[in-house]
Amino acid sequence: MADPMISQSTQSQLNIAASTTPRHQHHLHIENLTPSPSSSKQINRLINSNHYISPSRPIYSDRFIPCRSSSNFALFNISLPSSATAEISPGGGGKEDSPGAYAALLCNALFGPQTPDKKDWGAGAAGRNIFRYKMETRQSLHSLSPFVFDDMGDPGVSNVAIKTPRKVSRSPYKVLDAPALQDDFYLNLVDWSSHNVLAVGLGTCVYLWNACSSKVTKLCDLGNDDGVCSVGWAHRGMHLAIGTSNGKVQIWDASRCKRIRTMEGHRLRVGALAWSSSMLSSGSRDKSILQRDIRAHEDFVSKLSGHKSEVCGLKWSYDNRELASGGNDNRLFVWNQHSTHPVLKYCDHTAAVKAIAWSPHLHGLLASGGGTADRCIRFWNTTTNSHLSCMDTGSQVCNLVWSKNVNELVSTHGYSQNQIILWRYPTMSKLATLTGHTYRVLYLAMSPDGQTIVTGAGDETLRFWSVFPSPKSQNTDSEIGASSLGRTTIR
Repeated sequence: MADPMISQSTQSQLNIAASTTPRHQHHLHIENLTPSPSSSKQINRLINSNHYISPSRPIYSDRFIPCRSSSNFALFNISLPSSATAEISPGGGGKEDSPGAYAALLCNALFGPQTPDKKDWGAGAAGRNIFRYKMETRQSLHSLSPFVFDDMGDPGVSNVAIKTPRKVSRSPYKVLDAPALQDDFYLNLVDWSSHNVLAVGLGTCVYLWNACSSKVTKLCDLGNDDGVCSVGWAHRGMHLAIGTSNGKVQIWDASRCKRIRTMEGHRLRVGALAWSSSMLSSGSRDKSILQRDIRAHEDFVSKLSGHKSEVCGLKWSYDNRELASGGNDNRLFVWNQHSTHPVLKYCDHTAAVKAIAWSPHLHGLLASGGGTADRCIRFWNTTTNSHLSCMDTGSQVCNLVWSKNVNELVSTHGYSQNQIILWRYPTMSKLATLTGHTYRVLYLAMSPDGQTIVTGAGDETLRFWSVFPSPKSQNTDSEIGASSLGRTTIR
């Protein structure tokens, strides 16, 4: 019988044989038998119980060792070890592609070159707490870039971050056939309303194209003895002004397809129109500009004289305080609301001035373009009465329009390249050159959202281009751009 002092667990590990000797002689015999593999593992667990790690049990420790590779040492006046910076020092014999060199370069780009070295850790540390929070380590947003933006940056790091240029489609997303669209430099036959309706003068008729539904409506037909020379939408509402070859100006309510008024005053064709609230300006081949208040009974309230040839360009400034006019006399004039003679005269162009555009971004900034003999886009400051700059485009400048969303502008051209150019102001760097028209691009209008332009030419086509970004996102497609692609006719 086994000794009761030996536990059952011990019995399971030991082979205990009871003696067959008489009861008064008790001896305990322990036989060293060869254990089985499972018994061997259990014995090892007992012997090495302090070192055995269960594979199914997580390891816990009371000691936390941080990962210093991701620490912001500049926050506590601590830098990377000096050996890392020595690896990239000139003449230091270090390896430029070593991990320490990369870490030092990244630290310099992220936290600045003023980060102290390791040798300075002990200097002055006795008098201050090395974990003192350093407020001056706050960096600008540029410090998060791997490029150094300050003038004193590391010469080994590029100081210029490459900006990805905006992609501009070189092809029109829609083409409309426009039969009988005249190839006449002095006319203005295309305009886009704030209600997303395009008006086009074709021969003796005016057609309306709804950009949302692609519906075409014939507004009017002037008859065989007259013709359309210009069209212009009011800034608000659905009123359309039509200048005719007989020298008259008609006002139509496009929502009802009804003519509401006819105004006279010019002796020859009316090739230019410009709205300013309830005021309508008309320029004619008779060299005059008439100011018309559509609320008044009279056909015009004042007459502006100054041009020596046909008036072919008219534009009111965005604040409706200044009117710019261009003529076939190579002159660009600026008028105020009450003047009958120009307050500013610019005579630098050497050809007819039809292309005129006011900047919506800077008060008093005016752009103008000259014809075939001039080929230049000029910029003027009407506030200081100064000529700012000149850009020779190499071809006839037919139209200009300034983007409402970004500081860019578009010019259309005639002889000899018939191209459309997107410019960035004030550098006047070309962002895109668009081609496709086979005749000079005489007509230009911009959509109400400021993202799309439409161009017209003597090749009897209207082409729609997505050139400008939206005011919120450059990747947002306009409602017009989402319309059906392809080629259709406007009548």
